[in-house]
Amino acid sequence: MTRFDDSETPGRPGLQLPADPREGYPETHGGPPDQDQPWPGHTDAMRPRPDHGEQSYRGSGRLSGRAALVTGGDSGIGRAVAIAFAREGADVAVGHFPGDGEAEEAEETLRWVREAGREGVAVAADLRQSDECRRLVDEAAEALGRLDVLVNNAAYQQGHSDFATLPVEQIERTFRTNILAYVLVARAAVRHLPAGGVILNTGSVTAFDGNPALVDYSATKGAIHTFTKSLALSLAERGIRVNCVAPGPVWTPLIPATLDGIGEFGADTRWKRPAQPVEIATSFVFLASEDGRFYTGEVLAPTGSTTSR
Repeated sequence: MTRFDDSETPGRPGLQLPADPREGYPETHGGPPDQDQPWPGHTDAMRPRPDHGEQSYRGSGRLSGRAALVTGGDSGIGRAVAIAFAREGADVAVGHFPGDGEAEEAEETLRWVREAGREGVAVAADLRQSDECRRLVDEAAEALGRLDVLVNNAAYQQGHSDFATLPVEQIERTFRTNILAYVLVARAAVRHLPAGGVILNTGSVTAFDGNPALVDYSATKGAIHTFTKSLALSLAERGIRVNCVAPGPVWTPLIPATLDGIGEFGADTRWKRPAQPVEIATSFVFLASEDGRFYTGEVLAPTGSTTSR
């Protein structure tokens, strides 16, 4: 494949999609085709294949000279963020869960990072383990030579319709992955981040509205929003910004792998469809770049609907 190079492709930066958000993704209008996969789900098996910005995102150098670590960067929102960051000039480390095909997914992400002319590295780590959180950060910083941006994005969810029988093991796994790991990875990253560094956390619309089939997941996302605000206060004196992106429904491998009856997934948004990962990555680019330098402690919510807080 020909190397992707923004300098050889003149035109406006950002998304190369119709301005009308009702257009561009007819395959998921009204909800994607009903389907299921075993956890954690894989991109190649999704119908339709998600748009991570492979052909639809053009950078403009807003992150030139920066180095970023994206946890859960092998697929979904994480892959889209990694591609967008690379197109904007950043070197990218991709953190991913060991095994279950994630290494192959991570290599696909890195292929796009390298085709953008940037350095890329994949680091496998089980973030349920506290020592793995620190190792991931240290290996990423060493491989890239520095660390300017951390994107806490790795997440675990599993739908369960009956709260009374919600397994304790699932609750513990969800909390260890979705909030404890965010705290521990951020704590490790602070040792590397310079003044002007950025920490971005992935929240969720479920933190605002709740979800009866995702009670444990929704609780962790609420914790992430509050963690973001508290950490922003704590790190302001170091000149480190901390923000959160809280998407609505997004077409990622977790959806067919963890939810039942997804044929109407995203149909309740204003645009009658779920977001594609690239449509969420733009929020991360804004908050990571100097365009968002006055933002800290903010929860930016690209939900495709009205967000109540």
